[in-house]
Amino acid sequence: MPTYISIAQIVLSIALILAILFQVRGGGLGGIFGQPDTVYRTKRGVAKTLFQITIVLIILFIVVSVLALKVI
Repeated sequence: MPTYISIAQIVLSIALILAILFQVRGGGLGGIFGQPDTVYRTKRGVAKTLFQITIVLIILFIVVSVLALKVI
């Protein structure tokens, strides 16, 4: 497998991990005291952009992984 595909996979995987970790929502203390956590909220601003970037990174990672299989 060419080196550039391996490097691309490593870079995409690190970026994907970071994008997912930045999206983690804290449950807070509301769940402890019986507050409902099933409220529907729309994504806005940075959260929406980060969500879209995560989807793009996933698609790129899948494409690069399939290319890596074809090259072997």
